[in-house]
Amino acid sequence: MSTITAVKNNTFGKYLVSGIIAGLGGGVVFGMLMAMMNMLPMVAGLVGSQSLVVGGLVHMAISAAIGGFYGAVLGLGRVQLGWGSAIITGMVNGAIWWVLGGLILMPLGLGMTEMVLKIGTDQWLSLMGHVIYGVVTGLLFFVLVRKN
Repeated sequence: MSTITAVKNNTFGKYLVSGIIAGLGGGVVFGMLMAMMNMLPMVAGLVGSQSLVVGGLVHMAISAAIGGFYGAVLGLGRVQLGWGSAIITGMVNGAIWWVLGGLILMPLGLGMTEMVLKIGTDQWLSLMGHVIYGVVTGLLFFVLVRKN
């Protein structure tokens, strides 16, 4: 049996892979917003760089991981989604990762401990980006899971 067939026959595996792919799609949309706001050099700072390209690659790796988390959680719960629930669960996932990533892990990773859980204009814009990421990821995930 091929790996692809095994993943299609395994709900958890299918959800995990679909989540990763959907997370990459959401990451492209959120990444474009981040690029327009010149935020990618800051993301590159997580690995000691200031490069736009490195920031984009780090952002996409994080997007894939968060998408995989989303798919894994839904796979473990064997959740069946509709269009509306895909949007809502995606938004919730985006908001959760805004708190965990944007408000806690990102400032800590950049050595900006004074910014942990601080909310200002930049953080509200980040929330919007995370929610948009979540909606795109949720919808792509729904299409991928429904299709297979």
